[in-house]
Amino acid sequence: MADWIYILNPNKDTLDDEPSDKETMRRLAEEEPALELWLSRRNRMEIGDRLWFFFTHPESAVAAVAEVDKEPWDDPEDPEVSYLVGVTLLDEATQALYRAPVSRDELGLGQVRSVQKVKPQALPVLLERAGL
Repeated sequence: MADWIYILNPNKDTLDDEPSDKETMRRLAEEEPALELWLSRRNRMEIGDRLWFFFTHPESAVAAVAEVDKEPWDDPEDPEVSYLVGVTLLDEATQALYRAPVSRDELGLGQVRSVQKVKPQALPVLLERAGL
């Protein structure tokens, strides 16, 4: 199993035409946890991997988590989208992270890309805050 950071910028990214902020993710975790997310490249995600959602604004922090349900696939119907990945938001863990997000400093993040592996030293704090 691998852990990934998925970057969301609430000022420009949307989820089903809703803002991609931590409030929306908290609500979706409770009401509609299954998501299909865009990836710029396939990565090596596998079923059971975790995606930790890092919100760039207003506070740079991880405040939601999901589990990969379906490995990345091409979307032949939408040439603008490179790949999609199916995930399910983890409700209790997302609620815990919403209340106590993990800051950029705690993660040791340098340059932020759209998707990257979690640094080994950051994983214990993510797991603890999420109650996993």
